[in-house]
Amino acid sequence: MQNSLALVTFLTNDYDKAITWFQSALGFVLLEDTEMGGGKRWVRMAPHPKAETAFLIAKAIGEQAVTIGHQAGGRVGHFLFTDDFDGMYARMRRFGVTFREPPRTEPYGKVVVFEDLHGNPWDLMQPNTP
Repeated sequence: MQNSLALVTFLTNDYDKAITWFQSALGFVLLEDTEMGGGKRWVRMAPHPKAETAFLIAKAIGEQAVTIGHQAGGRVGHFLFTDDFDGMYARMRRFGVTFREPPRTEPYGKVVVFEDLHGNPWDLMQPNTP
């Protein structure tokens, strides 16, 4: 048996703002945007069309809304790997992404902590090659 992680939920208060942010700031592609009725949509986004894992963009309902911006309890909850750190960092700066620190080099690679459109912290990382 071989399993894989297909989707990770990303909570938002606005589907279209989230789609725009992922496309513009991170260069993600929209894999699917299907109306489900009652204002609900099935929205999948990924770093590239053949990515093994994608985000399911979900609109928070009721009590779920308090977790927007706190999905990982204040910890870095998502790690975006790149093979062109400087290019990706420049792209994100042009779009106005908030960075919590300057880029730094760690034993595992080059990294910087940034915030998504709701303030959740992420790592942008270019791992060292073996």
